[in-house]
Amino acid sequence: MIRAVLFDMGGTLHTSFSPPGQAEWFARRLMTRLADYGITLDAAPETLARQLHENGEEYKHWSEEHLRELPQAEMWSQFYLKEYGLAPETLEPMAEELSFLYDYERTRCMRRPHLRQTMDALRAMGLRLGVISNVTSRTVMPQYLAEYGLDSYMDCVLLSCTAGSRKPDPAIFRMAERAMGLAPAEFAYVGDTISRDVRGVRNAGWRLAIQIANPSVAHRDVGLEHIRPDYLIHDLAEIPDIIRRENETETP
Repeated sequence: MIRAVLFDMGGTLHTSFSPPGQAEWFARRLMTRLADYGITLDAAPETLARQLHENGEEYKHWSEEHLRELPQAEMWSQFYLKEYGLAPETLEPMAEELSFLYDYERTRCMRRPHLRQTMDALRAMGLRLGVISNVTSRTVMPQYLAEYGLDSYMDCVLLSCTAGSRKPDPAIFRMAERAMGLAPAEFAYVGDTISRDVRGVRNAGWRLAIQIANPSVAHRDVGLEHIRPDYLIHDLAEIPDIIRRENETETP
């Protein structure tokens, strides 16, 4: 019997996009904030924007290969701002703020349709709710959940930056099991990627993997077509009926 439904955030509870000029705007924003701390980057905003994109992709590949989330100051020193020779000790005082800005302001986010209605329906069914998300900021998830009116809905919120491990590592799913006092067979998980979300569910042996379509990240799942979710959906509103049907099949 499924007793809890946990969610990814980025691409799942909200989607994101970058309008023209957004990357350069964010680079200027970051440079201005670093200057407030006495750190001047010798780069044009266009150059920094390109570096942040390329270095961010490099970090994603590294972290997915090693299934680790680096401490924030090390991440910014070794990856995102690696061209500038900034030591982790220099970046430590502002590392959380940089990570928050990166996760919150680098792109524009749009909450998925039927978000609140879906959570209300799941709670009305007696299901417990939570989030497992790969994020670099400790404070961005409380911000999103408060904005979406969901902060009181979540019984469990696990972030890779505090857990130290990243999906698809089963370790972060095990943390959710311990936090909620439930067995793997009692969990469903909803995410938008095969590489992190569906693989994570399979690695952890959870009952149900639900993938919500997100064409903007399909390139991350190339070569993983042999791994399939239990359900592929296009709207969060599909989830309550799925859980209801699955639980009915287990009722004697």
